[in-house]
Amino acid sequence: MDVESLVSWSRAQFALTAMYHWLFVPLTLGLGIIMSLAETQYYRSGDNFWKKSAQFWQKLFGINFAIGVATGIILEFQFGTNWSNYSWFVGDIFGAPLAIEGILAFFMESTFIAVMFFGWGKVSKGFHLASSWLTIIGATISAVWILVANAWMQHPQGMVFNPETMRNEMSDFWAVALSPTAIVKFFHTVTSSWTLGSFFAVGVCVLYLLRKRNVEFARRNLKIIAPFGLIAALFTAFTGHGSAVDVAKNQPMKLAAMEAIYDSGKCTETGCTEDGSGVSLGIVGLLNPNKQLPDDGKPSHIFNIEAPRLLSYMVAGTGTHYVPGVVNILDGGYRLPDGKLALSTEEKMRRGRIAIDALNAFRAARKAGDSIAAEQHHTVLMENFPYYGYGYFTSKYETVPNIPLTYYSFRIMVGLGGLFLLFFLLLSWYAYRCSEKMVSTRWLLWTGVILTPLAWIASEAGWVVAEVGRQPWAIQNLLPLNAAISKIEASSVMITFALFFLLFTIMLVAEINIMRKAIKQGPEQH
Repeated sequence: MDVESLVSWSRAQFALTAMYHWLFVPLTLGLGIIMSLAETQYYRSGDNFWKKSAQFWQKLFGINFAIGVATGIILEFQFGTNWSNYSWFVGDIFGAPLAIEGILAFFMESTFIAVMFFGWGKVSKGFHLASSWLTIIGATISAVWILVANAWMQHPQGMVFNPETMRNEMSDFWAVALSPTAIVKFFHTVTSSWTLGSFFAVGVCVLYLLRKRNVEFARRNLKIIAPFGLIAALFTAFTGHGSAVDVAKNQPMKLAAMEAIYDSGKCTETGCTEDGSGVSLGIVGLLNPNKQLPDDGKPSHIFNIEAPRLLSYMVAGTGTHYVPGVVNILDGGYRLPDGKLALSTEEKMRRGRIAIDALNAFRAARKAGDSIAAEQHHTVLMENFPYYGYGYFTSKYETVPNIPLTYYSFRIMVGLGGLFLLFFLLLSWYAYRCSEKMVSTRWLLWTGVILTPLAWIASEAGWVVAEVGRQPWAIQNLLPLNAAISKIEASSVMITFALFFLLFTIMLVAEINIMRKAIKQGPEQH
């Protein structure tokens, strides 16, 4: 079995499924709020216009929801088919949030979504409104537990390793569920999904205005959508900052890749850089494509516009805070926030191999009935277990993620996020101050059309930063990908990759066509 090829194809298949799935999920979360806001207006005013608006958005929500569920189920099955060692090693922990998501959130969604779609005129207005809100609340709760599971992969905690079973077992459920990483990831992901859903709704409305169809529908709905999108974009920026601070604390290699920082110098008495001046934030730059290794001596950028000290200030609130670069993390020797010196990656690899050997020796001693030797090996194992995953690497460079992909994806996400914020600010002003002029303000309408697909690009870029920046770890600092893989043939993964690609593309084309027809029919045909 070619392990490298197997890992590459399994990663590609999982990335394919995840990125297709994420085309639908944020639209579900964002559009669900918009349809519920429209129905709230109907409940408060009794205006039949808002009832038709709510039914229109609900129809689009339902089309998208169905496709999102289908891709999500396939995604979760891949943990068992392609990543069975991962599932065995941490299934006791990782499986718990997924089980709660299925039992609590999915049943909640499926119960109230039926009332939402088929309960018009059959239940009271208040109960129907509650069902609409509970449907999207259920979808958001579903996102909570998925993101808790993902956050644990980024920053594992609340578990102990049991060498008897070769599994990590949960020791503190609340440490897993309420970790700072999970909290910031949830809020950033959900608010960015609201932004995307707002852009989809804006795209529909501005198309109507450009074609001078359903003009009243577009104008009145934009008075809800534009301020909601503005609030969502503001919260996305705020929570994105919190997420970056968490990355700086728990995943320094990811932050170094996001900023393409290779060498920040060493700690000194005056500060934690060579001159105590802090680390700059790269604003716009072009990476050197000829740089192959972090420490090959070649320049990292062809050009780079920086803001002095800003990165240090953003992650720690002080302009002299030390942010290690890739080379610094590989070589170690710099001072950590707790005062200890960072170990080099090669030292971590050495200790990881000690942990692996101690685990094998422990199991052999237990099998032979030698309890004294087993206890000695257990002690060595536990002392070195924090570096267990490093023992599977043969070179320190294997621990470095794809820097260009992470760097550019981060800038696409942040740059588009700033553009979205400015657009929603302008749109909100026009929606309330110049509503009658919006039909003739074609530059604003065309900007809305152009930015709508870019919302998906920004959203996907965010996940590229989160997941590619964590590589080569399946679980940060605990389990690398080459140890998490299933023992299957790479050829079988290649075949299923092609099948999934064909299936997902057909589903995407089908959704686009169904959505297009529903939008063309307009709110009058619900």
